Order: sequence, then C-alpha cells, then structure tokens
Amino acid sequence: MSIQSSGLRLPPTITTTTTTTTTSKTSHPLLLRKQTKSIQMCLASSQTSSIQIVGGKSPNWYNNGDTYEGADGEIDWPDLDADLQYWTRLLRPVQWYPGHIAKTEKELKEQLKLMDVVIEVRDARIPLATGHPQMEAWIGNRKRILVLNREDMISTSDRNAWAHYFANQGTKVVFANGKLGMGAIKLGRLAKSMAVGVNVKRKSKGLLPRAVRAGIVGYPNVGKSSLINRLLKRRLCTAAPRPGVTRHLKWVHFGKDLELLDSPGIIPMRISDQTSAIKLAICDDIGERSYNVADVAAILVQMLMRIPTVGSKALYQRYKIIAEGPGHSGKIFIDKLALQMFNGDVHQASFRLLTDFRKGKFGWVALERPPKQ
Repeated sequence: MSIQSSGLRLPPTITTTTTTTTTSKTSHPLLLRKQTKSIQMCLASSQTSSIQIVGGKSPNWYNNGDTYEGADGEIDWPDLDADLQYWTRLLRPVQWYPGHIAKTEKELKEQLKLMDVVIEVRDARIPLATGHPQMEAWIGNRKRILVLNREDMISTSDRNAWAHYFANQGTKVVFANGKLGMGAIKLGRLAKSMAVGVNVKRKSKGLLPRAVRAGIVGYPNVGKSSLINRLLKRRLCTAAPRPGVTRHLKWVHFGKDLELLDSPGIIPMRISDQTSAIKLAICDDIGERSYNVADVAAILVQMLMRIPTVGSKALYQRYKIIAEGPGHSGKIFIDKLALQMFNGDVHQASFRLLTDFRKGKFGWVALERPPKQ
C-alpha cells in the first residue's frame, strides 16, 4: 500500500506471510532489490514494518561495507540514499543562486591562482553534499586542506570513517568546531607547514620571504568566517548562522606568517543531485527561499526513522508523538506536531523540527557515510 501526502510518496511496504511474498507492481525498486533482507527484518520485528527501526542514543557504529550498525539496529546507507532519491522525485527542485555568487565565483577563481594553500570547508554531517563539483578543477595542483566543520554534531565513529576515507584519497583532513575554536590552531599550523617550500624557492631566487597565502572556500553557512575568527581570536569576519552573510572577498592577516582569504559561499548555478540539495536544506547550508520547509521537514522525519540512533523512540521522547515505523509518512508526523504544539500551523511545526535537528537535539546524527571504496 502506498501513502501519498503533499508531494511525498513513500515506498510501499512488502506484504509477507510465512510461505509466500507478494509485491505491488509499483513497489519501490530498491525494496524489490532488497526483498529478502526486508522480509527477514520484518519477521524479526514485533511491528509490521519492512525495516527494523529501534531508538537509542549510542553512536557506536561500525563499518561493514556500506552498512553501519549501532547497539540498537542497522542502516544500509546506499538504501537510504536510494529512498531519499525516490522521496524527492516529485518535489519542486531545490535551487538557490543569489546574484552575488556569480560575481564572487569569477573573482575567487582569479584569487585562487595566487594561493599557496586552499582550505576547503565542508559540513561534517554531509561532507559529500557540501563538496563543490568544480572545486578540484579550480584548485588544480595547489595544496589543499579539507576541513570538516561541526565535528561536535557527528559521532566518533562517523569521524573515524571519514578520516579513513579521505586519508585513502591522500587528502589532509582537519576536524573542527568553528563555534568553540576546536581545530583552528591545528589548521593554522598545517597551512604554514604545507607551504613551507614557498619561501625556500623565493630564497633560492634571492627574494625576501613572504606570508603564506591561504584561501578559505566552501558552500554557504559551513562555518568559514567563524573558523577565521577563531584563528585570529577576534571577530574580523562577519559570521551568522544562515547562508549568504559573507558577500565579498576579504583578506585578513594571521600574524606575519599567514594571510587568509575569506570568501562568500560558492554553490553550483544548478544543483543536479536533488538528494544532496535536500541534505543542504536540512542542514541549513542553502537559502531557505529555495525550498518548501514542510516538504524538507517531512523528509527529515523519514530519514530519522531509518537511523537507529534516532528512530521513533527519540522522536517520541522529544515531541510525545508516536511515529509508526519507517512506513509512516513524515507529512503525517508534521501534521500531528502542528496540531499538538502550533495550533495547526504546519510551517511553524516544520521549522521547529528542522531547528531541533540543526541544534543537535537528536544527538550525533550524520546524514552521510563514506561510499564503499
């Protein structure tokens, strides 16, 4: 049976018996592919859901290919990504490209030619979704440091998985918390050490040494300006918890040895991967005008229901609303939340749920894990 609500279509559940299994012709293709696995999990569950979802707070996940298991359940990340693509296919595309970005992109590409080191900042909850598809081409042969900001919002297991993934790619990674300054000093030292050869070459040519030039780039609202302010230990760059605050390139000096270029968030003119776009919206890394808040909140509920460290238990503890398994519509949950807390105002209910997630009220919750290598 399918549930159709406000543009969100959930994958139909698989009907099972002890001897036979039937599926609808319109069943979600992912569930067809994972039919055997789903049936086993159905029989093991006391509920009639197709995937076992149990609440819990333990972030102690381990890597088993693309499946990561916690103390209370497991999640298959490729399955979740495929479901996310299915859920978003009928929604209005999420697109956001403010006028200042086109001008900034052109200026930034020119400035990057002068850089000794490029520091790319991403959101640790969604490192893949916050990676610009053209960044590699812009950086070229320059040395790069990847900063995964908001490390306080993911588990130690998530952090270790991403550190291992990028280390295998030969990328230097620094985990940081721009609000508290964690990782800022390490980042400054690493930038200087990676560009030490610059002044060696200058000296061989009879030139005086100069400060290392490092450009800080990344998507909107991933914490670039906050990180610079922590490095400098004073507020020189405007920072706020919303996308699009920084609108101009700005050079700042970190002592005599390091110059930093703060830049506005750069995002593709058109986002072709709408699963990434939805993750950007959930994590507040894209302008709010680009998406329907109620649709995004409903999808977030459906994702949280599939993540063992959250699940229906955490949602009930937070809002005292029962979510009836992973087949439960996120739209229905939002409607219940609106009636219970906001006099039927769906927009306020949706915004509240997104804000709670962004503030870490559900614990350490990453929305991505490294792809299988």
